[in-house]
Amino acid sequence: MGILSWIIFGLIAGILAKWIMPGNNSSGIIMTVILGIVGAVVGGYISTFFGMGKVDGFNLGSFVIAVIGAIIVLFAYHKIANQ
Repeated sequence: MGILSWIIFGLIAGILAKWIMPGNNSSGIIMTVILGIVGAVVGGYISTFFGMGKVDGFNLGSFVIAVIGAIIVLFAYHKIANQ
């Protein structure tokens, strides 16, 4: 799957991850979307690396991986930013 697909997934996944993440989300929507895109790309690479299946298009499995990656990146960002 191309990087453009992960960017589109990231836009949606970043917004959804911000909605799912508990606590005070002090980052703005632009930062959330950027972190969502990074999280989607990271999630795609991690899932492929660990053999959790090949990410191969716009489907539910790929979207779940993008959202999980975005949540992980948002969590790490909030831990680093709040120190």
